[in-house]
Amino acid sequence: MSEYILEMKNITKEFPGVKALNNVSFKVKKGEIKALVGENGAGKSTLMKVLSGVYGYGTYTGDIVLNGEVCQFNDIQQSEKAGIAIIHQELALIPQLSISENIFLSHPRKKGIAIDWNLTRSHAIPLLERVGLNEDPNTAINQIGVGKQQLVEIAKALSKQCSLLILDEPTAALNEKDSKNLLDLLKSLQAEGMTCIIISHKLNEIVYIADSVTVLRDGQTVADFDDAAQINEDEIIRHMVGRELSNRYPTKTHTPSADEIILEVKNWNVGHPEFPERKIIKDLNIKLRKGEVVGMSGLMGAGRTEFAMSLFGKSYGANITGEVYKDGKQIDVSTVSKAIDNGIAYLSEDRKTYGLVLDHTISKNISLANLKRVSKNGILNLYQEIKETGENAKQFGVKCSSIFQNAGQLSGGNQQKVVLAKWMFNQPDILILDEPTRGIDVGAKYDIYCIINELAASGKSVLVISSELPEILGICDRVYVMNEGEIKGEMPIEEASQESIMRLLV
Repeated sequence: MSEYILEMKNITKEFPGVKALNNVSFKVKKGEIKALVGENGAGKSTLMKVLSGVYGYGTYTGDIVLNGEVCQFNDIQQSEKAGIAIIHQELALIPQLSISENIFLSHPRKKGIAIDWNLTRSHAIPLLERVGLNEDPNTAINQIGVGKQQLVEIAKALSKQCSLLILDEPTAALNEKDSKNLLDLLKSLQAEGMTCIIISHKLNEIVYIADSVTVLRDGQTVADFDDAAQINEDEIIRHMVGRELSNRYPTKTHTPSADEIILEVKNWNVGHPEFPERKIIKDLNIKLRKGEVVGMSGLMGAGRTEFAMSLFGKSYGANITGEVYKDGKQIDVSTVSKAIDNGIAYLSEDRKTYGLVLDHTISKNISLANLKRVSKNGILNLYQEIKETGENAKQFGVKCSSIFQNAGQLSGGNQQKVVLAKWMFNQPDILILDEPTRGIDVGAKYDIYCIINELAASGKSVLVISSELPEILGICDRVYVMNEGEIKGEMPIEEASQESIMRLLV
């Protein structure tokens, strides 16, 4: 009997004008944690969609061999029946339903033709215990955090009696503590005999958990590391990007102004949108200097995103009070339009929902924030729009077939570049970047860091909200540490370290 639970042999998948997978081979041993890595657009998700039946048999060439038998999956249901479960980066949970209802949504516990709610609850309890989730099964999904929702997804997969669990960027939205707990859970499931495939851009996590690693680049297998002792970040990066990235962060080319304050927020308070008397942000004070990159660090739930959204046109919260000054003069940010008119731009952590119109072209997305620039008397100048958005896309290094390509067809890194290009098309003075590299590979991250560096060098003030401490330390000039809606400390980057920041968070 073969030692491999899965063998994908010579998989080739083509889309119109693009060969997404070119003769890819991929093997997974029984009971191991296998990592699949590569830059955005390398073919990782496509390969897993072939495996899980999203791209059915006949839409690709090559063979899938599971437990020694050639399989031909035409849909997800067939792959699940064979013991394969996939958890996507965008969690497939219904917020208003309970934990137990979500677990058994596709295969309800029944008594006759009716759903047996007592059975649903009782069957959910041991699954929740198995994933270490101490919550009442009747709790609504929207009442628990993202980390716990990820555990519910795993419980849902286990309920289907899967033997091969695939996780796509499982820790992308988690803080370090929740990420560590999730990875340790995977190790405990492995000890029970589970086989896992994990796709992740967080290479430190790959080194921590993976028994073997396969690297894809441009739709091809470029490296296999079958020995855990061979797995190190630098070697993986070299194969991922096809070049050495000796320094993950570009050399700073900007020098922040010593005394020219561009933005100052004073005594900022924000109430919960549903319970206004409950303060989410409490007496917050921050400053941004000209040409400065300022980091805002904190654990999930610290209030960083809530602060950013409340500042950007009061897009979040209730009973918002406080003052905002630009160049020493108080400004009105009570609406998104007024915030934009005052030179503020906000790049959301959720680029697909709030940053882009996915079924519109790159050109249309870039011009969206400043249609006045390419219009006269209310009439859009299409030639000017195409010319100027094309220049912006080129300036930000957007890799695309043309600016008429839909944004939804781009990789995550290129989508983020389009969002940055969109806001720079509006020529802001202040950029708030919320998790700007979430779900982006190391090569694209470096490109984003270079863009941030260049923006600061041109005199822009940049506030970077990030859950990745190395990122904060690598690109920022100064850092605020936030916890429970309050600023707990501020330090120049020369005095900052992961340890000094974490001390302020506990």
